[in-house]
Amino acid sequence: MRNVERLTSLKSELLDIFMSMQVAEHEQRSRTAAQRNLRARRGIELHNEFKRLSRDIAQLPEDEMH
Repeated sequence: MRNVERLTSLKSELLDIFMSMQVAEHEQRSRTAAQRNLRARRGIELHNEFKRLSRDIAQLPEDEMH
């Protein structure tokens, strides 16, 4: 009976360790995805800003550009 208790305890401990590892992995993937999405969003915003500035500059009369 004692061996069964030890085995059950060991199984439970291993499951806890496995679950902790899964949670940590999931959190890391989530952080990485969030960083990647933020970089992409910033890149898109920067691209749009450059397009907007180019359009605004193109609309200026020649004498205002000097």
